[in-house]
Amino acid sequence: MNLVLIGMPGCGKSTIGKILSKELNMKFYDADKYLEDRNNMKISDMFKRGEEFFRNLESAALKELSFEENSVIATGGGAVTREKNILCLKKKGKIVFINRPPEKIMEDVDIENRPLLEHGKSRILKLYEERYKLYINYCDYQVLNDGSIDRVVLSIKKYLEGEGI
Repeated sequence: MNLVLIGMPGCGKSTIGKILSKELNMKFYDADKYLEDRNNMKISDMFKRGEEFFRNLESAALKELSFEENSVIATGGGAVTREKNILCLKKKGKIVFINRPPEKIMEDVDIENRPLLEHGKSRILKLYEERYKLYINYCDYQVLNDGSIDRVVLSIKKYLEGEGI
């Protein structure tokens, strides 16, 4: 079984995923890094060819990652915009929504390497409004990330224990 982390850009998916993978003795995949390595291209360059181009490459990478086992997969923030991405990840995984309030994201997110946020941090609010229902609908478990990362990790571990993972 895999653990799949979804949520907004800057919500802590990669940081939390790395910690969980070590503590649970699982492999870790950052889907954005996997996507860049797989295509030998930076995400910002993919977006220069259009969001549709990027989303197609992202979907192919997520499908590959969905075949992994005993892995923590930190998805890109927009992975939920295509239902097929989540459906393939759910086949062998539990989906956890890392819900970080937009105000918290705006306090510390680096927009430098995030193409969808390059027009300013206010874009975070718009994306959150657009995607929140998708995150809620697709997740098996939701955890609020508004304070300690250790608390978030512990909450996810307790959820997984209850699920028998």
